Amino acid sequence: MLRKMSAWALFFGIVTPLSAAADDSLVKFKGGIGVIPVSAGVAVAPTLATAQTVESVNRNIVRGVQPPGQLWRIADLRADVKADGSIKVRGRGLLLAGGNGIGGNAGQSVRATLLCEVANPVLHNTGLVPLELNGDFRIDDVLDPPPPAVCDSPVLLIRNPNGAWFAAGIVKRENDDD
Repeated sequence: MLRKMSAWALFFGIVTPLSAAADDSLVKFKGGIGVIPVSAGVAVAPTLATAQTVESVNRNIVRGVQPPGQLWRIADLRADVKADGSIKVRGRGLLLAGGNGIGGNAGQSVRATLLCEVANPVLHNTGLVPLELNGDFRIDDVLDPPPPAVCDSPVLLIRNPNGAWFAAGIVKRENDDD
């Protein structure tokens, strides 16, 4: 009996910490949204000369991060940010969704940026990786600076070297299917 209890104690002493450490994720993302650079606009009354003129537009700025000048789409995005700041991102099909280069990657490189605050957000960045011709990319890096211990309002942006965001991750909730 004592031997069985010792075996169970040893089992729980080893397995419980392993299961607790098995998922030390700060936040996960499943799915992505491509950028639409303009979120609203007011057009001039259409005439032949001004049919394509817009008086004012609202840029699709996310927590201070500017959008690019063109639409981008993303087929899928998965990301896992660990509490220690390590991050793995897999993106598929990040391609131009408008303009003369539609369907191409514009020779871009991208980085992942985690933002945890709504007001005065800190940009937690990875290094740059090139987009494949089909828009696929993988990031396996550590965020700089490291993220806070708690990320109450997470936003993950995929950005170009100039800082414009091309896509955003959708936070994976605990009850979401894998």
